[in-house]
This record gives sequence, C-alpha cells and structure tokens, in this order.
Amino acid sequence: MIRIEHLQKTYPGVTPLVDVNATIDDGNVIAVIGPSGTGKSTLLRCINLLERPSGGDIWLDETKITDPKCDMESVRRRIGMVFQSFNLFPHLTVIGNIMLAQVDILKRSRQEAYDRGMELLQMVGLSKKAYSYPEELSGGQKQRIAIARTLAMDPDVLLLDEPTSALDPTMVGEVQAVISELAKSGRTMMIVTHEMEFARAVANRVFYMDEGVIYEDGTPEEIFEDPKKELTRRFVRKLKVFEAVIEKRRHDFVEFGAQLDRYLQKNDAPPAVKYRIRLAIEELVQQILLPHYKEPFIRIRAAYEKQNRTCSLVVTYKGEPFDIGDTDNTLSLSILQSTSAELKYAFDEKEEEPNRVEILLGAPKV
Repeated sequence: MIRIEHLQKTYPGVTPLVDVNATIDDGNVIAVIGPSGTGKSTLLRCINLLERPSGGDIWLDETKITDPKCDMESVRRRIGMVFQSFNLFPHLTVIGNIMLAQVDILKRSRQEAYDRGMELLQMVGLSKKAYSYPEELSGGQKQRIAIARTLAMDPDVLLLDEPTSALDPTMVGEVQAVISELAKSGRTMMIVTHEMEFARAVANRVFYMDEGVIYEDGTPEEIFEDPKKELTRRFVRKLKVFEAVIEKRRHDFVEFGAQLDRYLQKNDAPPAVKYRIRLAIEELVQQILLPHYKEPFIRIRAAYEKQNRTCSLVVTYKGEPFDIGDTDNTLSLSILQSTSAELKYAFDEKEEEPNRVEILLGAPKV
C-alpha cells in the first residue's frame, strides 16, 4: 500500500504539487490524467524518490520513504519506473540490458538473470529479439524491452510515465497490450497517460490532477461519464468535443485540419467517418459560409460517438439570417446533403450566434 500525505514539490517559480493526498491499495491500477503541467509526472518521480518532495510524506507499507534516513536504493527496488524515453544501453544486447541490474543489484547469477530475462521477453512477445541491439528495434519494441527490464527487478509497484507518448501511433497498440496484460496480474500500477480510452480500459481508479492536487478521484465510469467537479467536467468535455472558431476568411485551415485530425485520432474515428467530417466542414464553412460574410464569426463543434460511429456537427455563426438552403452554391449544398444523415438550419435572434446548422454524419453503409 502507498499512502501520500500533504505532498508538495516546489521548483523556482513554480509549484506543480501543492497538497497531494491519496491512499493506493495493493492491486490498484491508477490512471493519472489531467492537463499538461499539473504535476502528473512529478508525482510519479516523487513516489520513486527521483525527485525529493519539498514537503509532506510518502509511505510504502510501513516504511516512511520520505524519511532522510530511508535507504533510497531499497525503495527503488520495490518501485519500478518506466519512462517516456526508453533509456536502453546501446552497447548491450536486449538480453544484456535486462540482465545487467539483476546481476549488479539483485546479485543474481548470470544464469538466473538470463532465465528471468528470457521469461519476460516471452511475456512481451520479443524473445526472438534477445540478441538484437537497441538500434535494431522499433520504438514500440524498445518500450516493451524497457518494461521487461523494469519487471526483471520484481518491483511491488510499477510506475509508467506516459509510456506511449514517444511512439509512432502505429506502435502505441503493442505497448498498450502489454500494459493491459500487466494490469490484469494484480500488480499495483500508476500510469500517467494522455490516452483516455486506454486509461478507461486499463484502470480501476482514475486520478484527475489539477491545481496542484488530485482534484478528483473515482472509477473510470465516474470520471469519464459523470464527473462531480467543474474542472474535471471541462477536461472531459474537451476530450469529447472538438471546438474551433473562425473569424476571418483567410483562416489557417491547415492547422485547423491538424487539430481536427488529432481529436478524431484520439477518439478512434475510422477513415470513412473522418473523410465525411472533413468534407462536411469544407463544403459548409469554406464553400458556403465564408464567401457569404465579409467579417465572419463561425463556431464549429464536433462530437464523435465511438459506439455508433456517428458525429454530431454543430456550426453556429453571427450575422443576418442565412439559411444554407438558400445558397447559390448548389454544388456544395448537394454534396453536403448527400453526405449528411440529417441537416437542419435554425435562426434565433436571442442567441449571440443566431444562425445554427446541425448535421449528423455517420460511416457510409457497406
């Protein structure tokens, strides 16, 4: 069990951890989420004593590990850490990387270290790479080796600091699969991640961090479906809804497209749905609305529903009433109508953006 009491960490000019309190029971799998700069990685580094807390205490079972007299090396043997970067020794083979600390720190024989290393390589699906060097591996393979190397020390607690953030998107899944299997083993784990679907699938508890504290603590269902606190609600809403505002005709649609792609990728939207969303926005916004207004103010909100692979697109805009059905651009209107499952226009003069277009988009039928 890990107990954290009034943990603080201060650097010159910034205090990422103000007052962190938590009890982590044996077997808990904790996903730590939140905006950048809210102390998520700092929390893990404090638990592993890679960073010395500025205040407060951390207990590992009955050992107060923040006590200056505590043996840090013995603590680190019990608390393993997997970093964003892989930190493999380039001059050693894969099996050599996994054996090194076992022999030097745990004082295992080379045969024992080799046997344990091969067992773990089998577990992460890389036994055939035992005699390869790190430079011969993909990023996903390197991270799986890093996980195996950490597990070789038989830690009681496993900390993972954004283990997939340095990977190409095509390699994320293979690392997540290994972590998911570890989560089922009953091992105590804390995972800092920006992959929300992964956090929801792998964890039994979620810490949402903000304002230097664990702002909200709950099950994945509680945090992602029914958060109780305002900042958590805002964070979750941003995950579920893409929003952008266009205020000039020469808007940077390249950056807009990149932001939209990141949102759709995080929500696992299939290529066919991505195409329809981009097409609908291009025809509605770039081809119909922007030419109509000299000084446009257009707000775009897209909410993708993974379960039924549909996207609700709401576009509101300022100015005089303009029903897109009355546009002279009949080609774009026809494309928009054929792309959409539903298409509605409304005008409400009481609203700040009185014009409203609602579009329902789905994957094409096969």
